[in-house]
Amino acid sequence: MADFTKEELEAKVLEFLGTVDKAKNRQIADAIGVKKRDIDAVVADLANAGKIEYLYLGTSYVTLPENVKNS
Repeated sequence: MADFTKEELEAKVLEFLGTVDKAKNRQIADAIGVKKRDIDAVVADLANAGKIEYLYLGTSYVTLPENVKNS
């Protein structure tokens, strides 16, 4: 299990989300190799900062905002 700083995790989450349309926190955690609870905290911080968005499609996903995807 890798140890990352908060900033490193944020960068890895954003990098991963750049490769998919949407993802669940569990998918992100598995892809990065960290605990889901660590991703939950980072995703919440990124969403509060407007760097990612939550999608509610029967269950919750996260995605990059449209303006980030299209740049």
